[in-house]
Amino acid sequence: MSKSQRRCRARGFTLIEVIVAMFIAAIMFAIGYSALRQALENRDRLAIAQARLVAVQTAMRILSQDFAQLEARPNRDFTGSNYDPALIVAPGSQTLATFTRGGWANPSGQQRSMLQRVSYTFADGKLTRLQWPVLDAAQGVDPAPRELLEQVTAVKLRMLETPGAWATQWPPPGLLVTASAAPSTPIHPTPDKRARPIAIEITLQTADFGTLTRLIEVH
Repeated sequence: MSKSQRRCRARGFTLIEVIVAMFIAAIMFAIGYSALRQALENRDRLAIAQARLVAVQTAMRILSQDFAQLEARPNRDFTGSNYDPALIVAPGSQTLATFTRGGWANPSGQQRSMLQRVSYTFADGKLTRLQWPVLDAAQGVDPAPRELLEQVTAVKLRMLETPGAWATQWPPPGLLVTASAAPSTPIHPTPDKRARPIAIEITLQTADFGTLTRLIEVH
């Protein structure tokens, strides 16, 4: 090996070569970091979208289960001398619907009814479900709230009274029993308070999914 070859091998990299190598490495690191950050952001957005989809599906499932199991069981008031209808829907109210549903699961085997009084409210873009621990009204017993869905802009309920006849309030005016037709003893609920619709249509307006409509047959 000649002296010139030994000198070339011993001298190593020049400063310019080191700077160029560091510059290339910095570019590669920047590209890799940008790709990694984009992947993490995409993962976070996907997780948020999945959680939102699950929330919407869960809300619609709970609504369907509750209304499908609507029972013809009026709710006794605080005094015990009168009854509220099995289903109450008053358009324009913050309380969308209040009703008695069946099929209340009892996995622990408690001594209680399988019926449950529930209510749905809509305020500040949130759909909330309320449930009472007792069926009939009682002093000092408050419902337990559960927020079902956010980013809701509007909620609409329609009840199918007879085939082709929809009502936006319940009991509808045509079912209301007049005072003269009501029984003399108010302890017994009148027929209109036991009335149930054939089906219920629920329409939710959401900020991201648009209009969601579900037609639920009352069993």
